[in-house]
Amino acid sequence: MAQNAAPTMRVTYTKSSIGYAHDQKKTVESLGLRRLHQTVEVPDTASVRGMCHKVRHLVTIEEPSGATKE
Repeated sequence: MAQNAAPTMRVTYTKSSIGYAHDQKKTVESLGLRRLHQTVEVPDTASVRGMCHKVRHLVTIEEPSGATKE
C-alpha cells in the first residue's frame, strides 16, 4: 500500500511585518512568504507550527479540509 503524503497546512501572509522585530521578519521569510496575501503550503511539523505561532499576528493558518488526524 502507498503511504499518504506528509500532512501540510496553508499559511497566508495577511499583515505586513513593517514595524515588527527583525527576527519576526526573518521568520515570515523562512516560511517562504515574500508578499502580502501570498499563500504557501508547508509541512505540518512541530518546528513549523512554532514558527507560525511566533508570527501568528501576521499570518493566517488553514489546515486542508481533507486532513485527518490519526
